[in-house]
Amino acid sequence: MRQIDETRGGALTVAPRFNGPPGVTNGGYACGLAAEPIGPAASVRLLAPMPVGVPLDRRTGPDGTVTVRHGDVVVADAVPGEPTVAPRPAPSLAAARHATRRYAAADPDRHIFPTCVVCGPLRPDDGLHVFPGPLSAGDVLACPWTPAPGLGGQGGRIDSRLVWAALDCPSGFACMPEGRVSVLATMTARIDAPVRAGETYVIAAWPLERGERKHRGASAVYAADGTPLAVAEALWITLEGDRGARWQA
Repeated sequence: MRQIDETRGGALTVAPRFNGPPGVTNGGYACGLAAEPIGPAASVRLLAPMPVGVPLDRRTGPDGTVTVRHGDVVVADAVPGEPTVAPRPAPSLAAARHATRRYAAADPDRHIFPTCVVCGPLRPDDGLHVFPGPLSAGDVLACPWTPAPGLGGQGGRIDSRLVWAALDCPSGFACMPEGRVSVLATMTARIDAPVRAGETYVIAAWPLERGERKHRGASAVYAADGTPLAVAEALWITLEGDRGARWQA
């Protein structure tokens, strides 16, 4: 299944199904799209909402910086970078399955963006079904994740943009305040090994810092045997007043 349609000259379009907020690309997917030309480790800033279903322009500059533009607006930029956090010990698959039953946003009325392709409860057929809930002790969230067979490419490997997306939302749930509109601002991730469709993984996330408006969280993807495959750290910004209302409109 193609995630984006690319044409010559760096032009591409994000398929509408890969939304976070309505009409806007999921933040992790947007970061993965910007990071893709750099390779398995990159740091990405989201500077403006990245719309779905419209032409975007992705270019790599002479200094190696990747920029993604919508018209004249730079919506994201990316540079080589490594997360400063290391994966925590992996929760067991059984613990992750138990934790996901306590996913706080399983009720659409408690989810800011219930149609998000990654964590939205209103995407039962084509979402990634990443639903992190708290473990029985501590501040770690966890869930199992089985990428659908249709997401796999050659050898069943899923696109790196989907791994970035799966790392995104759990880091937010780990650190952002419930019931307020918070959006991804920056994300640094490293993917160390392939993630394949049809196989079951564990995702864990934990808070790094909570502030009044700025919050930092981390996340990781593990093989079922506990081997870490990818890790990320992210900065989330809580929007207030009219800015938050616009995202929910």
